[in-house]
Amino acid sequence: MIRVGINGYGTIGKRVAAAVRAQPDMSVMGVAKTRPNHEAMTAVDNGFDLYAAIEERRPRFGEAGIDIDGDVEALVAQSDIVVDACPSGIGAENAAMYREHDTPALLQGGEDADAVDASFVSRANYDSVEGADLVRVVSCNTTGLSRLIAPLAESYGIEKVRATLVRRGGDQAQSGRGPINDILPDPVALPSHHGPDVNTIFPDLAIDTLGLKVPATLMHTHSINVTLESSPDAERVRDLLAGERRLFVIPEWLGLDGAGAIRELAGDAGRPRGDVWENCIWGESITVEGRDLYLFQAIHQEADTVPENVDAIRAVLGTAGAAESIRRTDEAIGLDAALTGSRT
Repeated sequence: MIRVGINGYGTIGKRVAAAVRAQPDMSVMGVAKTRPNHEAMTAVDNGFDLYAAIEERRPRFGEAGIDIDGDVEALVAQSDIVVDACPSGIGAENAAMYREHDTPALLQGGEDADAVDASFVSRANYDSVEGADLVRVVSCNTTGLSRLIAPLAESYGIEKVRATLVRRGGDQAQSGRGPINDILPDPVALPSHHGPDVNTIFPDLAIDTLGLKVPATLMHTHSINVTLESSPDAERVRDLLAGERRLFVIPEWLGLDGAGAIRELAGDAGRPRGDVWENCIWGESITVEGRDLYLFQAIHQEADTVPENVDAIRAVLGTAGAAESIRRTDEAIGLDAALTGSRT
């Protein structure tokens, strides 16, 4: 049984903790929080041992009536691996603690690539991180782009990728994010950081990305143009993508016209928090003109990296191969059952 510590129990941490708990070969040793709040209370209510991420703040938990099991270093010491789900920049600061305890750790996509030994996407480079001390599970957008790129590159070859990312302003609980009523080039200077980030997974890939930030919270949407090295027809591409475990090619008859409808379907399907772990690709958007492929896809920023974190645990520790880990992860969390059941 792999003993997993979770440092941070926010948007990503609470989802990863639930996904790890669902795995038959893993157990959650505990979760760490910086302060007592509703998430700390929920962690205890969900049966997770709670640790104080900042020693000086430990008394605050007792004052709030929340029992804790120790400081975060105790959690790190007893874990085989730690998933660091702290806010951007904090994971890199925590790296020294993980190295001191000789405990490998997974950082999240908000950290700089040079803070880790390797970046990770299950479908693209699973076998490259075994034995690494620090691995970065790349951001939601980079994960989504990489999942799409991998089968296209393998099947047809890629000359160039061009992606426009329409990004949510914040997650549903991020009341301090924006814009409120605006559309912002983000960043104004091109390219956005997403293309260089994809290059941490596909170093030789020619890719240009630009981003817009909009007043929405539900999902990101990507407009994709890929110049392939060969010229398949659109139906062949659709079949290829539909055969990928973490790509959901939306059939037209479902009538899912946007992110809100996708999230509603996920909730109706019984997904926890209405989470969508797959890329959602509108099937009728898949178009091929010569060697140019076009499509739209939606990415649930709070959820799509969750199965990647679970796979990265096995990849770093070398306990399962890529196909086996992906299958185990998907079956355990319920991703193996498509949002539309057996219908396509």
